[in-house]
Amino acid sequence: MMLGGRHSRRPGFARGAGFARDDRGVAAVEFAFVAPVFCLLLVGAIDLGGALFVKFKLDAAVTAGANFAQVNAGNVSSTSGQSLANNIATIVETSQGSGWADNVITVNDGPTTTTTSGSQTTSGTAANADSCYCPSGTPSAFVWGSAVTCGNACTGSNTGYAGKFVVITASKTYTPIFSNYNLINGNTITASAAVQVQ
Repeated sequence: MMLGGRHSRRPGFARGAGFARDDRGVAAVEFAFVAPVFCLLLVGAIDLGGALFVKFKLDAAVTAGANFAQVNAGNVSSTSGQSLANNIATIVETSQGSGWADNVITVNDGPTTTTTSGSQTTSGTAANADSCYCPSGTPSAFVWGSAVTCGNACTGSNTGYAGKFVVITASKTYTPIFSNYNLINGNTITASAAVQVQ
């Protein structure tokens, strides 16, 4: 129908379309679909970032202890080994604040200091600190083997030369926002190092 030279349209209908088009609310529906997935990814990223932050701090604490062990290599002995282990344990435990991390310091399969919740306990055989070893395995699970002559070439799967070692293992409990992700095994983050001081 023509009125004054113009075509008339019924309100609410698009030209050439048989049905009404109303876009209101589409963005809200799309957001409702995307928001939960985005939130899960965000929380996962926060958990991962928090775990990495704790791991980096543990690595820094272990490195500080390892540096102290190298500077004080002469104390790896039956008379000074326990004191060395205690000092390293204190450095690792307090590097990020009092009672920050638990740790185990072993001086050459002998004097050992274990720190749990800020409390230190000692153990081990002091005389072992005078011997040399060709340990194998990872620092957190060293297999010391028998004492050997210092400076001798290690045999078998062991490489290098028999020497004296300080093993440092630090751990911290980290509780993620969503523990269902199993991002951290047992909610404990660990860092360790073995330093050959002689």
